[in-house]
Amino acid sequence: MTVDEPKITNAAGAIQPLLTELKDTIQHWQGAEVYYRKDWACEYFHVAGKYFCLYVHHPQYGWLMTVKGLPETNDLLREQYTFVIPGYYANKTHWNSIVLDKTTFSRETLLSMLKQSYDLVVASLPKKTQRNLAKEKR
Repeated sequence: MTVDEPKITNAAGAIQPLLTELKDTIQHWQGAEVYYRKDWACEYFHVAGKYFCLYVHHPQYGWLMTVKGLPETNDLLREQYTFVIPGYYANKTHWNSIVLDKTTFSRETLLSMLKQSYDLVVASLPKKTQRNLAKEKR
């Protein structure tokens, strides 16, 4: 059984699957890659071997996008929005999951959350790895 993936309106005004938009966006970020991780049954977005987003279909919640955020911001988002839950498969302090089938966040907000997650993960990498990423051409 195939489950319909969430769709959004992209910058050009076309409707496309959110996953496609996310994959297209990270192509321009140093060291960012995505692949399907079979053992976790999710799309695994990573930089230098550290994940910054998990995109998964959960049997209870539907489609989830799990991203890293600042702990104080994560708590506020969970208090304000019922579709923001503690990170699935992740440290609940530093990660939130967005229930995509219920979200009211705009495309821009979701992409901004993805970028913040990437930036936080890159900032936590060893300085040498950060320097090597900065040298990469995209």
